[in-house]
Amino acid sequence: MEEDGKEIPSKWEVFGVSGPLHLTSVDWGIQDHKRTIAASLVQGVYISQRDRNLNRTDPHKAQAPKWWQFFNFQPIQFLTDPFDHSNFGAIYAYQPLHSNPKQRDNRPATSSQSVPPPSHVIAFRGTLLKPETRQRDIYLDMNLPLKGLPYDPRYHRAVQAVLWLIGQVDYKSVWLTGHSLGAAIALQVGKDLAKKGTYIETFLFNPPYHSAPVERIQNPFLKTRIRVAKSLITAGLSVAFKSNKDDYTPTPKNDPFNLLCSWVPNVFVNPRDPISCEYIGYFEHRDRMEAMGMGKIGNIATKNSIMNYLSGMFGRDGEPPHLVPSALLIKNMNFSEPNVMVAHGIHQWWQPHSWMSKLHIFSECNCPQ
Repeated sequence: MEEDGKEIPSKWEVFGVSGPLHLTSVDWGIQDHKRTIAASLVQGVYISQRDRNLNRTDPHKAQAPKWWQFFNFQPIQFLTDPFDHSNFGAIYAYQPLHSNPKQRDNRPATSSQSVPPPSHVIAFRGTLLKPETRQRDIYLDMNLPLKGLPYDPRYHRAVQAVLWLIGQVDYKSVWLTGHSLGAAIALQVGKDLAKKGTYIETFLFNPPYHSAPVERIQNPFLKTRIRVAKSLITAGLSVAFKSNKDDYTPTPKNDPFNLLCSWVPNVFVNPRDPISCEYIGYFEHRDRMEAMGMGKIGNIATKNSIMNYLSGMFGRDGEPPHLVPSALLIKNMNFSEPNVMVAHGIHQWWQPHSWMSKLHIFSECNCPQ
């Protein structure tokens, strides 16, 4: 929309219209509160780039600050892409309201001190389909299934920022969060750190799953048959692929996938989202295979994917970038909105909905403590 030749903010950009104003008191030990705040800080990264695109430099016109100020956070650094120079991430520092007594507004009070707030949050936005950012973002999206992210300069900047921060503060007081493409970045960063025994609390909103969205099939019998067949094919490919390799056999201490199983990120998905919904089937089918007496096959399939072998043709070996052994899976159970864009959007995650969560731990976890 435009007004007097200038684009005016959409309702989703304006915190006072679409933000989580319902959260009048924050308890840092409540999962819903943490989800709301983590998603809002990701939105702050999105809107900071929109402010830049539209030259909203006037503090009264900029929309991004409200998304972090409401929860007493302040960005201490924006992470910019070296190619299109866009803001793709931010490092936020928590600044309690009492540290600035001149502030007077309707920010939520902290209702519990039993669980302290994070000292810092590192947030990454997803794909922004605007002229200034879409070419670079889509390029990264297309390279995700082929394990191209760890080779990209944007990812290198993200890793450097995280390593710098946890070199300054206790990593246990740091949150890592992202949406869509940003969730893929946060997931890869979290995995790289977890392999070294550094488990950062992580919130992944609509992370891409690089496989056909079998979860969208409505027939439960057909869906299960497809998943069983897919697991058998993946396990068979794994055995055949390894038989053509050297005699190297991973042990529990050096198996990359096994080193990750004690790290439990929060994975947020919507069953109607074709980009991320397959995480539901990934975790729930593994439990189903165990109940069917096919747990060994299910665990092999858990560690691998068909796309993983395709990417191996490009010389990019290693575990599939989108797979994790363990997670707290949170599903948005509000089915009133069938729009795919809404189902994949960040906005749903700070709205009061019906949620279903389940903890999934890899049964073969022998991670050295």
